[in-house]
Amino acid sequence: MADTIIKILVIAGLCFLAYKLIFSSSRGLTLFEMHFKDGKLNKHKGKIPEKFERDCRAIAKSNKLTCTVRAEKSGDVRLHVTANIGDNLVQRIRNQFPFEYYDKKQTDASKLKG
Repeated sequence: MADTIIKILVIAGLCFLAYKLIFSSSRGLTLFEMHFKDGKLNKHKGKIPEKFERDCRAIAKSNKLTCTVRAEKSGDVRLHVTANIGDNLVQRIRNQFPFEYYDKKQTDASKLKG
């Protein structure tokens, strides 16, 4: 009986591990997320650069977009836009994104003090 329980626990553990390895998202740290519905900012989370938010709102309003814009940081910053809008609108949103704002190198002040 104990033998069967141990086998079941080992199999369950292996299934859980396989599930995590296969379905775990390799996404990085989400910096912000904006959800637009019919051209209006429906909800958002994270710290969004002000100018980028204004520009995205203007693009979404003029085109009545329903989409999600998400920025993630895993090494470098990547901007993801849902695929239900055209490539030209995605490019317009990417052109407004301030990649240089996130690419600044952070200097360690503790090492500079001698």
